[in-house]
Amino acid sequence: MALLESDVPIREVVTTDPEKAKALENNVRAKIIDMLTEKEMTIEEIHDELDRRGEEKAETTVRHHVNVLKDAGMVEIARLEEAGGGTRKYYKSNTRIFSYDLPGDAEETLAGAQETATAELTNLIETLYEEHGDDIEAVAREMKPCEYCATQHYEEFVIRELLNCALIDLTEGETLEALRPDLEQADDESESHDDEDGR
Repeated sequence: MALLESDVPIREVVTTDPEKAKALENNVRAKIIDMLTEKEMTIEEIHDELDRRGEEKAETTVRHHVNVLKDAGMVEIARLEEAGGGTRKYYKSNTRIFSYDLPGDAEETLAGAQETATAELTNLIETLYEEHGDDIEAVAREMKPCEYCATQHYEEFVIRELLNCALIDLTEGETLEALRPDLEQADDESESHDDEDGR
């Protein structure tokens, strides 16, 4: 007789490729990604900032960590400068990592928003399959089986990547803020007040 039986639903999905997961196993590399998301930096600047954050590492170690992130496709050379007969490299991260916890009552507070999101995504995914189903299936078929996983949901992964890329496009283009109706209304009211003040 079972002492406990519980239906455990999926509450979270983490999508990443094994190379990126391996690169992020190290806490220092996660800090480097965080730093390089904000601005481009040289190895020396990364070393100094890590030191400021309590991570005392040799520059050669910092260079190794940056190279691991570069090989994983998470960091790129953003700029090259001539410096004292050599070349100075500036690195920048192309990856943003969210490492937050929602407040305890967030699930209840956001229940209505979740229902709206699910309904809208249902329509969107149906449209994606209607208009691009062959492409989605073709990419899923080409994916290599994961050596660590017993099962894979390749088409689900492709869909999640499409949605993730769409969100990146929205946030990087600052379109997300523009889509908020309360901000548009605030801008309209501000312009209206400016007009009245100008009279």
